[in-house]
Amino acid sequence: MRSLPLPLALTARLSPVVVLAAAGWALSSGPLAATAATEDQATQKSGEESPTAPATAAASKTYASAPSPCDSLGSKTIKALVPEAKTAGKEIPSTDSKLRRTCSWNALKGFEYRWLDVSFEITESDEAAQKSYKDRVADRSGGGDVPGIGDSGYSVMNLTTEDKQQTREGVVLVRVSNALVSVTYSGSDFESKKAPGTDEINKGAIKAAREAVAALEEGREG
Repeated sequence: MRSLPLPLALTARLSPVVVLAAAGWALSSGPLAATAATEDQATQKSGEESPTAPATAAASKTYASAPSPCDSLGSKTIKALVPEAKTAGKEIPSTDSKLRRTCSWNALKGFEYRWLDVSFEITESDEAAQKSYKDRVADRSGGGDVPGIGDSGYSVMNLTTEDKQQTREGVVLVRVSNALVSVTYSGSDFESKKAPGTDEINKGAIKAAREAVAALEEGREG
């Protein structure tokens, strides 16, 4: 089979992301001291122990670290979405692998090229994840909600043309508590110069996102 030059965009992708409390005069010798003493006496008379304030602790996070993205999809799904790709995938180096991890699969079968990325990102809180999710959705307008996945799901499609070669890309973003799951799925046909259909790419990206979210939830730390 003759070798085919990849468009620049795809070639680039294939090359090596106290509060301080003070007790004052009012609590020690002022009128509030008398009130506190009265309450203590009443408690002792009733035979109850004085309540103890619980220690202040940082709110626990649902997810403390990112799971292995290359283990998030089944081999059957990988073979269906990226024919000829190695099912093991390739994890992309991260500056903090505890919080951000990404795995990629890509392959050329005949003239059909497919690329799939799955990423996990762990934030400090649900609120932080919500803000990041909303910001990313705003940056990728034109898509729509994906129901029944995580706490929030969004899908958007994009078609680009370079040197007369079309490439269609689908991105699905999901928030699950304080975690964000991102899937990017794209494809091109180097013979026809056309991109795969919207339905194929969109459904493929959503399928991968559902599996990735399920893998995240199954690996949740108790």
